[in-house]
Amino acid sequence: MPPVVKPSDYAYNMIESSSEEPLPVRVVSESIGEYIGRLGPVWVEGEVAEITRRPGSQMAFIRLKDTSVDMSLQVTCHKSILEAIDPLPDNARIVTYAKVNWYAVRGTLSLMAREIRQVGLGELLARLEQLKNLLAAEGLFASERKRELPFLPRKIGLICGRASAAKKDVVENVERRWPGMEFEIREVAVQGSTAVVEVSRALLELERIEEVDVIIVTRGGGSFEDLLPFSDESLIRLVASLTTPIVSAIGHEQDAPLLDLVADLRASTPTDAAKRVVPSLLEESERITQLIARLESRMSAIIDLESAKIYALISRPVLQDPMTLVTMRRDELRLLQSDGKKALIALIKELRSETKEIKAQVTALSPLSTLKRGYAVVQKRGKLIINAKDVSLSDQLK
Repeated sequence: MPPVVKPSDYAYNMIESSSEEPLPVRVVSESIGEYIGRLGPVWVEGEVAEITRRPGSQMAFIRLKDTSVDMSLQVTCHKSILEAIDPLPDNARIVTYAKVNWYAVRGTLSLMAREIRQVGLGELLARLEQLKNLLAAEGLFASERKRELPFLPRKIGLICGRASAAKKDVVENVERRWPGMEFEIREVAVQGSTAVVEVSRALLELERIEEVDVIIVTRGGGSFEDLLPFSDESLIRLVASLTTPIVSAIGHEQDAPLLDLVADLRASTPTDAAKRVVPSLLEESERITQLIARLESRMSAIIDLESAKIYALISRPVLQDPMTLVTMRRDELRLLQSDGKKALIALIKELRSETKEIKAQVTALSPLSTLKRGYAVVQKRGKLIINAKDVSLSDQLK
């Protein structure tokens, strides 16, 4: 078992040079080889992009591709090492223990493999589950961060394989549901070592187009390994950072790449994606027809109700003969006048009777009545005389 390689700190001496004393190519190339040689053996993981076996040669050559960026390394190994893990499936992931070599003559870098292991399905599943838990803990799959899809997008961004059936399914179903819908289509590699890079580049391009209101990422079914690019960490984080809503339509119903979890909407198939992204013109037309019918029915009911109210008002006597109200008030007024007159006459009679009684009482009590009967009221110097003794002869009396 090769040792576990850990990074180490090295001190390197700088080679002095100047425009007057430049270094020969040989010196620079040999210095690079010496510098790289200090790195020692390393464990490297990547995806097999190409295998070259030369007839008559005991060596085999592998181009090892990084799945997240457009970068690769040349791996050289004895053919027996490669035969030990043959046959390798397309785009297999391998881990190799290799020494970094610099070929000073040609100025090329390669890895001389001492051991190569294929990354098994169980290990890939374990890594995928670990990544899924990590991203979930960061909130990338949370429902509250998912965006609503527009009711009717101005343009649909579509990322799909080159001349793929998934593209045809999406475009045809969208056209069937909403004729004339515009697309911005990016055909890219949807499996293999370049898939992550090309899909990421297409996402960024579509994100910059203002009219694109939703982006569909789609491909047909495939093996677990074929769909691995859509569980790549860099791609998942990129999708989470975009502002345009993303619809994932990868594989079939049973397939579950991590893109399904981070996308704003997961469609079970490319056809389902088309149905979820645009409404059906026929269904919307029928819905509008139903709404118009309901509106007309409601308006008719309101009009009928108001017409009934108006008819009830019109049928009233006051509206049939507007003078009826005046006549009724006039009769009431005349009745009130008659009652008032009668009441006033009765009151006057009553008051006259009371006045006569009071006059008779006043007359009976008046001194004038007594005087009329021969009595007198005598005053002397303004004083009332009530006794004859108070008067003498020659007094002036009144």
